[in-house]
Amino acid sequence: MTLDPGYLDYPRRRPGYDHDLYPWSNIHSRPPVRWPDDRPLAVWPCIVAEFFPITPSDVPFRAPGHMQTAFPDYRHYTARDYGNRVGIYRLLDAFEARGLRASVAMNVAVAERCPALLQAVLQGGHEIVAHSTDMNGAIDGSLPAEAEQAIIADTRARWTALGHTPAGWLSVARSQSFRTADLLLEQGFRWMADWCNDDLPYAFANGIINLPLNHELSDRQIINTTQASADSYCQQIEDAADWLAGEGGRVLPLQLTPYIIALPYRIAAFEALLDRMLARGDCWFAGGGAIIEAAQAVSSARL
Repeated sequence: MTLDPGYLDYPRRRPGYDHDLYPWSNIHSRPPVRWPDDRPLAVWPCIVAEFFPITPSDVPFRAPGHMQTAFPDYRHYTARDYGNRVGIYRLLDAFEARGLRASVAMNVAVAERCPALLQAVLQGGHEIVAHSTDMNGAIDGSLPAEAEQAIIADTRARWTALGHTPAGWLSVARSQSFRTADLLLEQGFRWMADWCNDDLPYAFANGIINLPLNHELSDRQIINTTQASADSYCQQIEDAADWLAGEGGRVLPLQLTPYIIALPYRIAAFEALLDRMLARGDCWFAGGGAIIEAAQAVSSARL
């Protein structure tokens, strides 16, 4: 039996992806980026500050890290709350002691419920990134368009009511629908961090910028999912830094979860990692918006 030749016909087959969200580009065909002070590596610390409602939503899906045991799941609820009550302040202190600035991807519910935390983030000179409403504010392709639009618009409106207009967006679990990039742009967001397929920021066809936040290097993935130690986490980050600096003109993202990396038996390893990264002399630490601006200054055509 022979296959009908038309079976293999696909009108959207082309180099790269079969969509028009952004043009295909291989990183090795682009001119290298040199960051401020001619450093080859931009390091992007991104702390996630999340509020997990004690009643989880499974529509469209239950967010990673959400409640797991019989209701009410006080064990996981209070463990997550530890991050916003204790852990995040350890991270802010670590960055302040070294004169470093980070992005803080914050559920707007955290800003509303913890105004002192919001003030500490702002007073430290850190950048706010919108991280949906709370950890029930997940998005995927099964969510009706009006429901997705409502989550993004509600997040924007509540940040505006607090007197802030974040330029960046990080989805819950980095999950999007096919329309998310357009909806974010409509609500005034200029960049997002959901697509993980590069080591540099790049532009979507609609003009929004994606700054990749590699989930494989997150503390959640390395420490919680793969059950590695804090020392192993640090070694993997340094291995990534060695490789990316060797290629030159790359971004190393550090997604930091306060109830994971900032526990008292891990925070010392993380602070030592920061010291070793600073001692290298080839790392430029910056928030996401500053990294995008620096990349645009080098080559606006690329973005």
